[in-house]
Amino acid sequence: MQYVYILRCKDGSPYTGCTADLRERFRRHCDGGVPATKGKLPVELVFYCAFKKELSAFEFEKYLKSGSGACFYE
Repeated sequence: MQYVYILRCKDGSPYTGCTADLRERFRRHCDGGVPATKGKLPVELVFYCAFKKELSAFEFEKYLKSGSGACFYE
């Protein structure tokens, strides 16, 4: 499985990512091990979904990061 997820950072900004191990990746975010969110702790997991195909997950992540995908952040 491949997971696409959205975090809400302390400053209110979203962070979108993709991973095969959601629990481990979220733990790394919370522990400050991810440079993009290290200065924005704490983070909250607000959305995730699972995909069987890695390519489908990457395409959805790309969509979420586009202007059209912004509706998922509200």
